[in-house]
Amino acid sequence: MDTNTGRVVIRRSNSGLTVGAHLFGILSLILLLFWLLHYCGGLELDSDIPERIFNVHPFMMFFGLIFISGEGMMAYKTIAADKPVQKFIHMLLLLIAICMGIVGINAVLKYHKKENIEDFHSLHSWVGIATFSLFILQWLVGFVLFMFPKGTPGTRARALPWHVCGGRALLYMAICAALTGLMERATLLEDKYHGNQARTINFTGLSILLFGIFVDLSLVFARYV
Repeated sequence: MDTNTGRVVIRRSNSGLTVGAHLFGILSLILLLFWLLHYCGGLELDSDIPERIFNVHPFMMFFGLIFISGEGMMAYKTIAADKPVQKFIHMLLLLIAICMGIVGINAVLKYHKKENIEDFHSLHSWVGIATFSLFILQWLVGFVLFMFPKGTPGTRARALPWHVCGGRALLYMAICAALTGLMERATLLEDKYHGNQARTINFTGLSILLFGIFVDLSLVFARYV
């Protein structure tokens, strides 16, 4: 197989992985919304019902730190534009993810206050707050190095592999937080966690995991296109 033929094969594989990532991301979003609306009573940040306030948390954290973040990571491949435009969209999507994360964390803290629950006591909360803190740090460092005021070419070249690998690691950390959060919530449901609701939660978790895997593989394959 010559070099050109190999690149064509890799390009096709990469396109399939990107499509798969989009599909699993959309499926995760649909399943999560179905669970929150059908089984958990809906979501509303200013509700008088604590459970509806809490439900804002998983939606915002998934939609921001996993779905939007993953789409932002793939922006260099999915956005048909010049590289400066792709870079701007990449940074903008990740900034939107941070804003959604702030709303999501505010929702769970508000729920804890209403229910007299201790903040940041579980493994899920530790992983989640560590991920969110590092996510903000990653965005700030990336903005300074690659957008404004920009580092020197040598500095950017040395920092880029760390920036890419850090983003991939943070995506998996966010997925880990999501999966531990789903299982923590399932444990609290106790006798309600069975049948269709249990299957919905399980399929949601699997879809989120597969979304992350397909995003990561598409980024790896993109290096060889």
